[in-house]
Amino acid sequence: MRFAQQRFDTAATPDADGLLFQYGTYAFTGRPMFTLDLTRQFDINDDDGEHDHYVQVHCELRYEPEPALDAVGSFDSWFFHDTDADLDQWFAALERRLEPLLDRGPSEIDLYEEPV
Repeated sequence: MRFAQQRFDTAATPDADGLLFQYGTYAFTGRPMFTLDLTRQFDINDDDGEHDHYVQVHCELRYEPEPALDAVGSFDSWFFHDTDADLDQWFAALERRLEPLLDRGPSEIDLYEEPV
């Protein structure tokens, strides 16, 4: 939540600084894992101030698959700074979705950045 509250020097457009919360059981690493992906997305502009691309910074927490986590299914939700959305309300809605993970530790953690 502290990282999500931190503001960065981005363009003054509604999609310049976004947060993505998503999870599900996927085999991105070759074997199925329940993956919680916390992503920060930044709009990168060219020299003329026009959109060029996005950069996403991911923090993936991967858990061993088990029936309780498989039953959670998949979910994704975006939040963008500089819109009328309320960050605290977004946090509250996501907090309820994290309950199945509170007593579990991730098996793997991966931090990476990628252009999109």
